[in-house]
Amino acid sequence: MKIHAEALLFDNDGTLVSSMASVTRCWTSWAQEYGITAEDFARVELHGRPAVEIVADLLPADVVPEALARIEQLEVEDVAGGVVLLPGTAALLASLPADRWAVVTSATRRLGEARLAEAGIRPKHLISADDITRGKPDPEPFLLAAARLGVDPARCVVFEDAPAGLAAGRAAGMTTVALTTTHRAEELVADVVVKDLSAVSAQATAGGVEITTAE
Repeated sequence: MKIHAEALLFDNDGTLVSSMASVTRCWTSWAQEYGITAEDFARVELHGRPAVEIVADLLPADVVPEALARIEQLEVEDVAGGVVLLPGTAALLASLPADRWAVVTSATRRLGEARLAEAGIRPKHLISADDITRGKPDPEPFLLAAARLGVDPARCVVFEDAPAGLAAGRAAGMTTVALTTTHRAEELVADVVVKDLSAVSAQATAGGVEITTAE
């Protein structure tokens, strides 16, 4: 399948890289520190959501700022050796002009940049939790990325592995490509579903980027 676009917007964790083992370690440790039961922890969706929303779901408002700073510190300290480049990422990004793509992450800028740097990725454009007021599934993060790139949202393609991120992409009026790196295909609603970025190739054109998917 071929898709013509002017910009590509990538989620980070679960799309470009995997830090799931690190995420599980850090959040489990954090939950124990704050006396959160396994039952309460299990009912909250972690993946693809800003930490501030997760923390607010679990703790009283007056504890949130301190607890938020603590989870960020734990995750930043765990970056070294805790980030793995996913298949196809390096080749796809290398084929793209720097001004035709952005990373749109639910992580803070500090954590997002640390994880990307650990994987050898240095995007020209990064939208983080620090840049927005509403996280995925709200379309704000992707709409902001399109605005930063100066591209019509309808001419953007979103690459995501999480239902919340795909919902945000759809709400932004963008074409969505789902990766089955963290969820089963039947859990993902998207225009195209692929196993990972190794099934995607791109060719820069005068008007943007032509994307080809193998599945």
